[in-house]
Amino acid sequence: MSWLKRVLGLAAPKGADTAPAAGPLGLARGRAVSFDPSLGLLLEGHSRVCVPATQSIWSEGVIDLGQSHWLSRYYLDDQDFWLQVHTTGARDGQIESLILFNYLDCVDISSEAELRRLAGPDSPIGLPRYRLDGVEFAREWGSEAGQTRLVDFFERVRSLNDEAYGIGHYAMLYARDTGLTARREFLLFSVEEDAEGAVSLSTALGVSLYTTDLHVI
Repeated sequence: MSWLKRVLGLAAPKGADTAPAAGPLGLARGRAVSFDPSLGLLLEGHSRVCVPATQSIWSEGVIDLGQSHWLSRYYLDDQDFWLQVHTTGARDGQIESLILFNYLDCVDISSEAELRRLAGPDSPIGLPRYRLDGVEFAREWGSEAGQTRLVDFFERVRSLNDEAYGIGHYAMLYARDTGLTARREFLLFSVEEDAEGAVSLSTALGVSLYTTDLHVI
Protein backbone atom coordinates (compact mmCIF):
# COMPACT_ATOMS: atom_id res chain seq x y z
CA MET A 1 0.00 0.00 0.00
CA SER A 2 1.83 3.08 -1.25
CA TRP A 3 -0.04 5.42 1.11
CA LEU A 4 1.38 3.57 4.11
CA LYS A 5 4.96 4.22 3.07
CA ARG A 6 4.13 7.79 2.03
CA VAL A 7 2.51 8.72 5.35
CA LEU A 8 5.31 7.18 7.42
CA GLY A 9 8.06 8.41 5.11
CA LEU A 10 9.66 5.00 4.84
CA ALA A 11 10.73 2.48 2.25
CA ALA A 12 9.19 -0.97 2.37
CA PRO A 13 10.87 -3.35 4.83
CA LYS A 14 13.11 -5.85 3.11
CA GLY A 15 11.78 -9.39 3.12
CA ALA A 16 13.62 -12.65 3.63
CA ASP A 17 12.94 -16.24 2.65
CA THR A 18 14.78 -17.81 5.55
CA ALA A 19 12.55 -19.85 7.87
CA PRO A 20 13.07 -19.62 11.65
CA ALA A 21 15.95 -21.82 12.80
CA ALA A 22 16.77 -23.07 16.29
CA GLY A 23 16.22 -20.28 18.78
CA PRO A 24 17.81 -19.12 22.04
CA LEU A 25 17.07 -20.68 25.45
CA GLY A 26 15.67 -23.77 23.76
CA LEU A 27 12.56 -21.83 22.72
CA ALA A 28 10.79 -23.31 19.71
CA ARG A 29 7.37 -23.97 18.24
CA GLY A 30 5.54 -26.72 20.12
CA ARG A 31 7.50 -26.32 23.32
CA ALA A 32 5.93 -24.84 26.45
CA VAL A 33 7.02 -21.99 28.70
CA SER A 34 6.36 -21.75 32.43
CA PHE A 35 7.10 -18.68 34.53
CA ASP A 36 8.37 -18.34 38.09
CA PRO A 37 5.20 -18.27 40.21
CA SER A 38 6.61 -15.38 42.26
CA LEU A 39 7.09 -13.15 39.20
CA GLY A 40 3.52 -11.84 39.16
CA LEU A 41 3.70 -10.88 42.83
CA LEU A 42 7.06 -9.18 42.28
CA LEU A 43 5.69 -7.04 39.45
CA GLU A 44 2.54 -6.04 41.32
CA GLY A 45 2.53 -2.29 41.89
CA HIS A 46 5.54 -1.83 39.59
CA SER A 47 4.24 -2.93 36.18
CA ARG A 48 0.88 -3.57 34.56
CA VAL A 49 2.29 -6.55 32.64
CA CYS A 50 0.44 -9.78 33.47
CA VAL A 51 2.29 -13.10 33.77
CA PRO A 52 0.52 -16.03 32.09
CA ALA A 53 0.21 -19.59 33.29
CA THR A 54 2.22 -22.26 31.49
CA GLN A 55 1.73 -21.78 27.75
CA SER A 56 2.72 -23.59 24.58
CA ILE A 57 4.48 -21.69 21.79
CA TRP A 58 2.20 -21.53 18.75
CA SER A 59 4.46 -19.57 16.38
CA GLU A 60 7.88 -17.96 16.21
CA GLY A 61 9.13 -14.92 14.34
CA VAL A 62 12.65 -13.89 13.35
CA ILE A 63 13.82 -10.34 12.69
CA ASP A 64 17.31 -9.78 11.32
CA LEU A 65 18.31 -6.30 12.52
CA GLY A 66 21.66 -6.43 10.74
CA GLN A 67 25.19 -6.27 12.15
CA SER A 68 24.64 -9.65 13.88
CA HIS A 69 21.66 -8.47 15.94
CA TRP A 70 18.54 -10.64 16.02
CA LEU A 71 15.07 -10.48 17.53
CA SER A 72 13.35 -13.82 18.10
CA ARG A 73 9.66 -13.63 18.98
CA TYR A 74 7.58 -16.44 20.46
CA TYR A 75 3.81 -16.12 20.30
CA LEU A 76 1.98 -18.20 22.91
CA ASP A 77 -1.27 -20.14 22.65
CA ASP A 78 -2.97 -17.35 24.58
CA GLN A 79 -2.66 -14.67 21.93
CA ASP A 80 -2.42 -11.89 24.51
CA PHE A 81 1.17 -12.93 25.36
CA TRP A 82 4.51 -13.17 23.56
CA LEU A 83 8.22 -13.30 24.37
CA GLN A 84 11.01 -11.40 22.64
CA VAL A 85 14.69 -12.36 22.84
CA HIS A 86 17.39 -10.00 21.53
CA THR A 87 20.63 -11.82 20.70
CA THR A 88 23.94 -10.82 19.17
CA GLY A 89 26.49 -12.76 17.17
CA ALA A 90 23.97 -15.39 16.09
CA ARG A 91 20.30 -16.09 16.62
CA ASP A 92 21.16 -18.46 19.44
CA GLY A 93 24.10 -16.28 20.53
CA GLN A 94 24.56 -13.94 23.47
CA ILE A 95 21.29 -12.79 25.02
CA GLU A 96 21.08 -9.01 25.31
CA SER A 97 17.51 -8.76 26.55
CA LEU A 98 14.46 -10.89 27.30
CA ILE A 99 11.01 -9.26 27.43
CA LEU A 100 7.54 -10.59 28.17
CA PHE A 101 4.90 -8.62 26.24
CA ASN A 102 1.14 -8.32 26.71
CA TYR A 103 -0.93 -7.10 23.78
CA LEU A 104 -3.07 -4.15 24.86
CA ASP A 105 -4.82 -3.35 21.60
CA CYS A 106 -4.90 -3.96 17.87
CA VAL A 107 -6.75 -1.63 15.47
CA ASP A 108 -7.29 -2.18 11.74
CA ILE A 109 -6.32 0.82 9.60
CA SER A 110 -8.07 1.34 6.28
CA SER A 111 -7.18 4.85 5.16
CA GLU A 112 -4.35 7.35 4.96
CA ALA A 113 -6.20 9.79 7.21
CA GLU A 114 -6.68 7.11 9.86
CA LEU A 115 -3.01 6.19 9.76
CA ARG A 116 -1.95 9.83 10.11
CA ARG A 117 -4.22 10.20 13.12
CA LEU A 118 -3.28 6.96 14.89
CA ALA A 119 0.43 6.51 14.17
CA GLY A 120 1.56 9.13 11.65
CA PRO A 121 2.52 12.80 11.92
CA ASP A 122 -0.84 13.73 13.50
CA SER A 123 -0.33 11.29 16.38
CA PRO A 124 1.84 11.47 19.53
CA ILE A 125 3.68 8.29 18.57
CA GLY A 126 7.31 9.16 17.87
CA LEU A 127 7.45 12.14 20.25
CA PRO A 128 10.14 12.03 22.97
CA ARG A 129 7.56 11.25 25.68
CA TYR A 130 4.37 9.22 25.65
CA ARG A 131 1.83 9.03 28.47
CA LEU A 132 -0.30 5.90 28.83
CA ASP A 133 -3.02 5.93 31.49
CA GLY A 134 -1.13 8.55 33.49
CA VAL A 135 2.24 6.78 33.28
CA GLU A 136 5.02 8.48 31.29
CA PHE A 137 7.42 6.58 29.02
CA ALA A 138 10.56 7.90 27.31
CA ARG A 139 11.33 7.20 23.65
CA GLU A 140 14.06 4.59 23.08
CA TRP A 141 14.61 5.10 19.34
CA GLY A 142 15.60 8.38 17.67
CA SER A 143 17.45 11.43 18.98
CA GLU A 144 15.31 14.19 17.47
CA ALA A 145 13.92 16.87 19.76
CA GLY A 146 10.49 16.45 18.17
CA GLN A 147 8.69 13.56 16.51
CA THR A 148 10.89 10.92 14.91
CA ARG A 149 10.13 8.39 12.20
CA LEU A 150 9.02 4.89 13.05
CA VAL A 151 11.64 2.16 12.61
CA ASP A 152 10.98 -0.34 9.84
CA PHE A 153 11.90 -4.03 9.87
CA PHE A 154 10.61 -7.32 8.50
CA GLU A 155 9.53 -10.37 10.50
CA ARG A 156 9.41 -13.89 9.10
CA VAL A 157 6.90 -16.00 11.07
CA ARG A 158 6.29 -19.74 11.10
CA SER A 159 3.44 -21.38 13.03
CA LEU A 160 3.10 -24.81 14.62
CA ASN A 161 1.19 -26.10 11.57
CA ASP A 162 4.17 -24.96 9.44
CA GLU A 163 2.37 -22.00 7.89
CA ALA A 164 4.94 -19.33 6.96
CA TYR A 165 4.29 -15.66 6.32
CA GLY A 166 5.96 -12.26 6.55
CA ILE A 167 4.98 -9.05 8.33
CA GLY A 168 6.33 -5.57 7.68
CA HIS A 169 6.66 -3.54 10.89
CA TYR A 170 6.94 0.23 11.36
CA ALA A 171 7.54 0.50 15.09
CA MET A 172 8.39 2.80 17.98
CA LEU A 173 9.58 1.72 21.43
CA TYR A 174 9.23 3.57 24.72
CA ALA A 175 10.46 2.54 28.18
CA ARG A 176 10.48 3.52 31.82
CA ASP A 177 12.11 2.32 35.04
CA THR A 178 9.90 0.21 37.29
CA GLY A 179 11.86 0.68 40.50
CA LEU A 180 12.87 -2.99 40.44
CA THR A 181 16.50 -3.95 39.82
CA ALA A 182 17.27 -4.36 36.11
CA ARG A 183 13.58 -4.49 35.20
CA ARG A 184 12.14 -1.92 32.85
CA GLU A 185 8.66 -1.59 31.40
CA PHE A 186 8.31 -1.14 27.65
CA LEU A 187 5.59 0.30 25.45
CA LEU A 188 5.76 -0.87 21.84
CA PHE A 189 3.71 0.53 18.97
CA SER A 190 3.85 -1.28 15.64
CA VAL A 191 2.10 -0.50 12.37
CA GLU A 192 1.97 -3.89 10.70
CA GLU A 193 1.39 -4.75 7.05
CA ASP A 194 0.79 -8.34 5.90
CA ALA A 195 1.40 -9.89 2.50
CA GLU A 196 -2.14 -8.99 1.34
CA GLY A 197 -1.60 -5.32 2.23
CA ALA A 198 -3.85 -5.27 5.32
CA VAL A 199 -2.60 -2.69 7.82
CA SER A 200 -3.09 -2.58 11.59
CA LEU A 201 -1.67 -0.82 14.64
CA SER A 202 -0.76 -3.01 17.62
CA THR A 203 0.09 -1.75 21.10
CA ALA A 204 1.98 -3.97 23.56
CA LEU A 205 3.29 -3.51 27.09
CA GLY A 206 6.37 -5.47 28.15
CA VAL A 207 8.70 -6.00 31.08
CA SER A 208 12.31 -7.14 31.34
CA LEU A 209 12.87 -10.74 32.43
CA TYR A 210 15.84 -12.63 33.74
CA THR A 211 16.48 -16.00 32.05
CA THR A 212 15.75 -17.59 35.45
CA ASP A 213 12.20 -16.18 35.35
CA LEU A 214 11.12 -18.83 32.88
CA HIS A 215 11.52 -22.53 32.20
CA VAL A 216 11.22 -24.12 28.75
CA ILE A 217 9.48 -27.48 28.80
